[in-house]
Amino acid sequence: MLPTDQYSPRIHDLLLLRAGIVSSAGVAKPAWVSYSPASNLWVVVRRAIAPDGLVAVGIRGINRQQRWGGFADVADVKERLRPSQLSLHMASRTRIVLPALAALVWLEEQLDKSELDWGPVGSVGFELATGQQVVTATSDLDLVLFTPTRFTRDTARDLWSFMSAAPSKVDVRVETPYCGFSLEEYAREGTEQVLVRLPASRILAEDPWAISVSEDKE
Repeated sequence: MLPTDQYSPRIHDLLLLRAGIVSSAGVAKPAWVSYSPASNLWVVVRRAIAPDGLVAVGIRGINRQQRWGGFADVADVKERLRPSQLSLHMASRTRIVLPALAALVWLEEQLDKSELDWGPVGSVGFELATGQQVVTATSDLDLVLFTPTRFTRDTARDLWSFMSAAPSKVDVRVETPYCGFSLEEYAREGTEQVLVRLPASRILAEDPWAISVSEDKE
């Protein structure tokens, strides 16, 4: 857990809210959200610009299709977990036979001494943080790699060649200070531009690290 007064929420972080109150971001709250716990609610920080004092978050439902985004009060955050803080020791022993979790076991062993800022997100990250068994036999392993410093396409190819060798399908999202993009797409031979995700838009770019906030338009 990270102290709430020393760390600002970052995309993909998992937050535990004391009151469990999430306000609408302009999209009507679906009926299934009403059945979520009123307190001690786990949410994930999403890619959106939030008003002062608030953080953009997403709520997971029981089903894969149940996802809803809103805003939470930063003062309501009880705990924060970064993807890099999530590891297999947090999982139930009976769960590591699932392909996505088995792939994480393999990657943790291979990257034990690595200085990469990486970790599981998606259903695997959510299960490790909350203890809620949401990973299924068909779940992919979603990973995030935080890279404030630019790396070359050759480096991307080496990384993707290694990470994609895990014993289950993996999807790696690279996060720069301003945007996110697919490691697989960036590493692909002959691809000059990649689709980068910004808080309010998606654009094609040759160099994701050269993207600035000013280029994000509604």
